[in-house]
Amino acid sequence: MEQFETTVRQQLPVETMKKAVRGMMHIAHPLRLRILEYLDVYGPSCVGRLTREMGEEQAVVSQSLRKMKDAGLVKAKRHGLFIYYNICEEYPASVFVCLRKLYGAMTDNFVFLQEGFKAVLPRDYTLMSANRVKLFANFDKMRILEYLILKGPQNVTQIMKGVGCEQAKVSQYLKRLRDDGFVSSCRCGRYVVYEITKGVHKTCLECIHKRYNSLKDKGDF
Repeated sequence: MEQFETTVRQQLPVETMKKAVRGMMHIAHPLRLRILEYLDVYGPSCVGRLTREMGEEQAVVSQSLRKMKDAGLVKAKRHGLFIYYNICEEYPASVFVCLRKLYGAMTDNFVFLQEGFKAVLPRDYTLMSANRVKLFANFDKMRILEYLILKGPQNVTQIMKGVGCEQAKVSQYLKRLRDDGFVSSCRCGRYVVYEITKGVHKTCLECIHKRYNSLKDKGDF
């Protein structure tokens, strides 16, 4: 499930991380996540087709597509009378690789564990995934998770210095991240050490870094 073990080489610039957080906040919505998944599985689609497949009003689907286009998650291209939308690059497409493998492991549905397999996941699972992303789609939380990927297990003082955030705030966010299962903790002598766990949160951050590292002009992120 963990695909990009070497992509997190250093912390992203602040403005780049802010853009990434905005992208995650757009993904943290059941309908938007379902639209992205559909585009990942079936390729470019127009608004009419997406409206039928999502079972939602066209105005709602169009609004979601516009927001994701503005966030750089989808791209649009006109073909004749219609505008077709497609998912952008491996970010956030590779998020679905992890989601499918997680689903396969949770349900013993081994077809989802096959490399390169694509299929639309059950709606309730997509809803759960969107809600999980929503829990960590926050600048400080993602900065902490990024630092733990980069440096490995760290205590509060180390994390505070690494992310440039006050101790009380770091401690508060670490508690939330631990309660939500995004980090684990253990006591080492006088200190409590935190470590990032495996899952969609780690994969999302690695996908973001992979996209950033692949760009010649980092301003294109």
